[in-house]
Amino acid sequence: MPKHFRTIDAARKTLSAIENSAIDELLAGKIDRREFLRHGSVLGMSLPFLGGIASAVGLGGPQARAEGKAGGTVRAGVATPGGAIDPVTFYDSGSYQLVFQTAEFLCVTQPDLTLKPVLAESWSPNADGSVWTFKLRKGVKFHNGEDFKADDVVATFDRLADPTGTSNALSVFKGLLSKGGTRKVDDHTVEFHLDAPNGSFPYSVSIDNYNAVILPASYKGDYEKTFEGTGPFRLESYTPKVGATFVRNPDYWGEKALPDRLEFKFYADVQPRILALQAGEVDVLDAIPLDVSQVVLGNPDITVLRVASTAHRQLHMRCDMAPFTDKRVRQALALCIDRSKLVDGLCRGMAATGNDSPFAPAFPVTDKSVPQRTQDIAKARQLMEAAGLAGGFDITLTTLRYSDIPGYAQLFQNFAKEIGARISLNIEDQDKYYGKAVFGQSDWLDSPLGITDYAHRSVPNVFLKSPLVSDGPWNAAHFKNPTYDGLITSYLKALDFDAQRKAASDIQKLLLDETPVIFSYFPDLLVPVRKNVSGLPPIAAGLLLDRVSVAS
Repeated sequence: MPKHFRTIDAARKTLSAIENSAIDELLAGKIDRREFLRHGSVLGMSLPFLGGIASAVGLGGPQARAEGKAGGTVRAGVATPGGAIDPVTFYDSGSYQLVFQTAEFLCVTQPDLTLKPVLAESWSPNADGSVWTFKLRKGVKFHNGEDFKADDVVATFDRLADPTGTSNALSVFKGLLSKGGTRKVDDHTVEFHLDAPNGSFPYSVSIDNYNAVILPASYKGDYEKTFEGTGPFRLESYTPKVGATFVRNPDYWGEKALPDRLEFKFYADVQPRILALQAGEVDVLDAIPLDVSQVVLGNPDITVLRVASTAHRQLHMRCDMAPFTDKRVRQALALCIDRSKLVDGLCRGMAATGNDSPFAPAFPVTDKSVPQRTQDIAKARQLMEAAGLAGGFDITLTTLRYSDIPGYAQLFQNFAKEIGARISLNIEDQDKYYGKAVFGQSDWLDSPLGITDYAHRSVPNVFLKSPLVSDGPWNAAHFKNPTYDGLITSYLKALDFDAQRKAASDIQKLLLDETPVIFSYFPDLLVPVRKNVSGLPPIAAGLLLDRVSVAS
């Protein structure tokens, strides 16, 4: 037996059946190194162990990046927080960029979508994925000196899953984790007893769910006074509408932060942020919209980090309202779109082409053999005629004034003219468009035709559930399909890669046929930094500044 097979065989004796199935997939060539690392990390296998297995079969990994120089100040320009900062309720980038520096998650996603342990050392599912056990890191303290223990994890997730509260994370936890489902085993072990089996649950308690930072069990609110957490930085000062400063936490449990200090400056709009970066007043920005990217892309003093993202714009069609009760009309509108013009023109090549399902090319389980939908005006006209709409129809498309969305709406309006669809545009401010975000009180959820922005996720679970299952709280398409609902249940509970991939393929094919929502493109995330900045991890979740350095 070759040496590398003896190494793998010895390692496999300690693994569960589901963990061994991931190695079987790798050895059979069904998944590549990236897919193996991602899937294995979700199951709780350590990244060094997974990397060793991959190397043993000749699949070496990327070289480690050089470490930056310690010391100095990193200055960041971010959007002004939308209100009082509270990790339980916040939803805006300006708020969570600050909290990410001081508070931590059980685990965080990496650029390759693997999961890296942080406050959890390891995790594992039971046989069907209905209970996940997390082993917590010992020797960790909150900034106030309290020890980090299981009680803090239980209290954190009970707050977030409380149906009577105002947690922004309820969109993730509804039907997944209820209050009381997080249970202490001992001071450094917790079990998550789920409402339904879930094969990728650890992402729901990672940075992917940005409300899931671990707070002390004693937390009662007033977060802005302390920015309490276990993270690599501590609060120095916070001034609403102006900015915040943080200093290195000398008692941090892990590798100490490189910068001595962080300075955050708040800006009400993206243009002043860009001007500040160009003038050298700040070193890094949070992500900028595609429509202003040209301003910085040609600047010799600025580097733009492009991160492949699963963010997208959902173009929904009300399946319970004419003319969209007929799926041939929905298909016709999808066929009239020239996706190459959206990717190469609107997005300037900084996007991936969508195929009318949430399964972006960046997701390892996406079935890339499903035929790509392309523009076909002749077929679209045939479908319109078959639906009794050869003369076209009149409709209003309602959407929000954000990033590239108004440009997308105008291009879609022009594409639709080719098949007789006469679309009027109603472009609103974000507050008016989203309304109260409940049916009957939201232009987003009530409009017959609309375009909505969806932020990046490392797994498609939220995209598949909330906007598309029959009782989904974000189901703007009013799509009700029992077959689809069943496929989602199968996909979400699958622990092995083969079952996930099979369910994903079936979902992609069903959505391509039904077309309740058009997914035309997945724009890259663009993060601009000064040329002398290094060490910023290219992840789509947000800014993590502890390994960043600024050369003088």
